[in-house]
Amino acid sequence: MRIPNTVHTSRPWRIHELARDFRLEDVWALPTPGGPDDFDRLVRYFAAGDTSTNPSRAARALFTIRWKVGELLGWDDPDARRGSQRPTLRDRLPADLLEAPGPEFDTLPFTSLFLLDDEWAAEIVNRTVHGLMHIGWVPDGTGGYRGEMAVYVKPNGWLGTAYMAAILPFRHLIVYPPLIREIGQDWRAGAGGLRPAGV
Repeated sequence: MRIPNTVHTSRPWRIHELARDFRLEDVWALPTPGGPDDFDRLVRYFAAGDTSTNPSRAARALFTIRWKVGELLGWDDPDARRGSQRPTLRDRLPADLLEAPGPEFDTLPFTSLFLLDDEWAAEIVNRTVHGLMHIGWVPDGTGGYRGEMAVYVKPNGWLGTAYMAAILPFRHLIVYPPLIREIGQDWRAGAGGLRPAGV
């Protein structure tokens, strides 16, 4: 479920010191109850993500369209990072975070930035946006823990601003709600090879 951004900003996450020039778009409470040692499982789950398995047929179609348009217009080319004229957040990481890079992604076009005991950040850089996904492991108020996902964005010029405005209703109505439900179902099933349906 979507939660107020202040729930995320009130916590002493390391991402705050690194992403001051990014806009915090959304914060989602993840239905992933667990104990203090379950964060690694959640991180592995997200790193194995694949948009082609999103539980929403409409969301899968939107991702397919997005990747195809990106391919045709060169939004996601390997040189898109240079074309965006934005450094990666990795350029800002202090030494202690550089030493804790986190896992590589199986299929999603994200790069892991850092992984701590209760906090993980990854980035995506292309011609439309510089985006950050932050996964935290937070106390749930009952003695346990749960995941929390925050999405940060820095649009890349007019194209990025228009792109973010265009996808806003789709993210909130079509992409994230079924994704969050699927994460909860997978988590409760406890399958060892959990694969999220796309971030």
